[in-house]
Amino acid sequence: MARDAEFPGLPGGNWLGHEALLVPVKAFSEAKLRLAPALSAASRASLARAMATRVVQSAGAMPVAVVCDDREVASWARELGALVIWEPGRGLNGAVQEGVSRLASLGVGLVVVAAGDLPLATDLGWVTRFPGITIVPDRRRDGTNVISVPSAAGFAFSYGPGSFSRHLQEARRLGTATRVVHSPLLAWDVDVPEDLVGAEALPKDSQRDSWEHVLVPDQPLR
Repeated sequence: MARDAEFPGLPGGNWLGHEALLVPVKAFSEAKLRLAPALSAASRASLARAMATRVVQSAGAMPVAVVCDDREVASWARELGALVIWEPGRGLNGAVQEGVSRLASLGVGLVVVAAGDLPLATDLGWVTRFPGITIVPDRRRDGTNVISVPSAAGFAFSYGPGSFSRHLQEARRLGTATRVVHSPLLAWDVDVPEDLVGAEALPKDSQRDSWEHVLVPDQPLR
């Protein structure tokens, strides 16, 4: 089956605008398995859907694309007005890579990629105000919760443990101006039961504590 045969309708042209939000979302029924000690399968699926919905609704004025390989997720994304990029069996890195490529072909110049498990996500429009690469790591400075890249930069995504460091290295390889933003709200993702308690306790005005580094290509992060 061709990639778009089951979910047709990807438009041509540059109707999306210069910036867009891309959210990779796996099947809700398969998400957040490490929460099993605290939540039932139905509760995990409901939580995954609620967090992904919050991320999509945090796009601000940006159009949204969801890259997925699950029919329920695709239907959910369409209900929220998102463009569905159907990429079965590619894994997270392959799906994001192809998603950025597809958005570039639709005229998008800057793509903001946000994880779908950010329960405290707020308006992501500020990310696009920097023309280079923006990286928002998780609170452990290990993973990458939000990253924006110029779609034509040739950025190679490398999610998984240690992705923050690898994405910094990739930005330096490309020689693209990069900023790292430490945002308490966007840094909070949910993987294990302890994350559920911590998210509830975090003050909702913590965004004011954000701080950033702007790096030239060879400058180390201090």
